[in-house]
Amino acid sequence: MKRVLALILAGGKGTRLDPLTRERAKPAVPFGAVYRIIDFPLSNCINSGLRRILVMTQYKATSLDRHINLGWRFLCRELDEFIDILPPQQRISEDWYQGTADAVYQNIYTIEKNRPELILILAGDHIYKMDYSIMIDEHVASGADATIGCLPVPLNEGTEFGVMQINAQQRVIQFREKPKDPDPMPDDPTRCLASMGIYVFNANFLLDQLCRDATKQTSAHDFGKNIIPSILETHHVNAFPFRDKNTGSTSYWRDVGTIEAFYEANMDLVSVNPELNLYDQTWPIRTYLPTDPPPKFVFADHNWTPPRVGTALDSMISGGCIISGGLVNRSVLGRNVRVEEFAEVHESIIMDYVKIGKGAKVRRAIIDKGVVIREGETVGYDHEADLAKGYTVTETGLTVIAKVLNFAEPSPGA
Repeated sequence: MKRVLALILAGGKGTRLDPLTRERAKPAVPFGAVYRIIDFPLSNCINSGLRRILVMTQYKATSLDRHINLGWRFLCRELDEFIDILPPQQRISEDWYQGTADAVYQNIYTIEKNRPELILILAGDHIYKMDYSIMIDEHVASGADATIGCLPVPLNEGTEFGVMQINAQQRVIQFREKPKDPDPMPDDPTRCLASMGIYVFNANFLLDQLCRDATKQTSAHDFGKNIIPSILETHHVNAFPFRDKNTGSTSYWRDVGTIEAFYEANMDLVSVNPELNLYDQTWPIRTYLPTDPPPKFVFADHNWTPPRVGTALDSMISGGCIISGGLVNRSVLGRNVRVEEFAEVHESIIMDYVKIGKGAKVRRAIIDKGVVIREGETVGYDHEADLAKGYTVTETGLTVIAKVLNFAEPSPGA
């Protein structure tokens, strides 16, 4: 994999994840109690043997930069191994990144300096486990100029993806970005074949296409809208059907681009047999883990009415948490969360340093860092009251409380 350079696009605004993205870039949003979204593509790269990685950032990148600097600086530069952060350089123009292809084009000097033979392009905001080396090997074996990772999705969801048609040799013969009327798969009228936003390109070929696209004033400078459709008739573009690292079949891949998708992906993790296996020692998901003390559950006094018992059921609890005579049920708790006596937390995502006060009740909520829920307060039970407090309530009834402005953790992190 030494001849492969991985580029992770991590500059999107993530507006559909507001308010979770008010203070941070989408790839920096916490996920699964202890991770950030960016940890998944980064871990996939390391586990796939890829150790030359460029992360392209843009909006509200301070938190993301800090996380990578704290948790991902273990590679050896002397061995030509690195994870480098690239904000917009404005070396070619004074514009911010105009599209996914433009983000790569603006860093063309850095890419050429590393002299790759192949370039792997990834999105920094998807949750999945994938061995990229298999896709790269198939790309080389096929003789393709470009290869696109893909998987079937329900037809009604195809409007959110690039949708492709392939022939019997897995060659892409049609590609439409976010079509209003997605074309179904020939053997399954209920699903369409969607792009995962994962591409392998022959390096020289890609750089030529980026330079050509950059001169087109009418172009959106986007891989799905411009680059891929423009090369289908003249070059060999292959499809690579995604196969789950654990099952070997098409399986877990989540674009957590909306509050509902983010919530459901987290709730998947607390099931008895979650589709995403975070406990697989052969494919570890790495992250930055501060030196927090172990979680603690205190009070087992059944003589009170109601009983004062520190309990967590079907939940994920991180280091430093204290469940002090309260109940946590089907929830994901980040670091150093406090749940006071008689408080209840149901089907919720609670991020770092949140305090749930005595007797408070939280249901179907996402509470960002540093928030204090006062004694006796309810969240998620009365949506009109939640809105009156300035909280966000989604169409599906999820209550979201934004991170405390300028919240500073006692330990390094963001």
